[in-house]
Amino acid sequence: MAEFSSRELDAGRRLFATQWAFTGAAGSFASLPRARGSEISFVGRSNVGKSSLINALTARKALARTSRTPGRTQELVFFSAQAGLTLVDMPGYGFARAAQHKIAAWTTLIGAYLRGRANLARVYVLIDARQGLREADAGMLALLDQAATSYQVVLTKCDQLAEDSLAAVHAAVLAAVAKRPAAFPDVLATSARGGMGIAELRAAIARLAAERARH
Repeated sequence: MAEFSSRELDAGRRLFATQWAFTGAAGSFASLPRARGSEISFVGRSNVGKSSLINALTARKALARTSRTPGRTQELVFFSAQAGLTLVDMPGYGFARAAQHKIAAWTTLIGAYLRGRANLARVYVLIDARQGLREADAGMLALLDQAATSYQVVLTKCDQLAEDSLAAVHAAVLAAVAKRPAAFPDVLATSARGGMGIAELRAAIARLAAERARH
């Protein structure tokens, strides 16, 4: 796993301690808000915990709406901070209680967004640590590779696994992404409920934002 200095961890804390607000939602590429600053997107299977992770990162209990019903997020949902960073909650893929034509529309929207959003700095692909990398996840990784979009895998719900089981899942996912051209060569382990890995994820995003600002 990547290591972060105390300065980087503090930079992450300060970045996410700023005021965050819902700034819009888009159900089509044409309705996307104007691109500004840098965007960080979160995608994963339905019910993987995207909204919970966004809430944990921003230390806000209800910034992003959470639901036990898979497929609740049906649009790209945008949250922005005064620091010029935007977080994007993307529709879940895989199982969803929605009509097939809606799922097809979400898939089209995600593909268009990944290929056409110039200020998209990185996509964080969330994988449920209890289930590991599944076929639907592999399909998303392939889409990101085809779009040449930088992405990194984040394991969620890691507090629900024993230490040795988590280590095995982490190693398996790390080996899988090592073969993919657009993947960042590290896998972060997190728990939105327990706070595990949240400081490190904040630091990783702050490091990325700083790198983008220098170019």
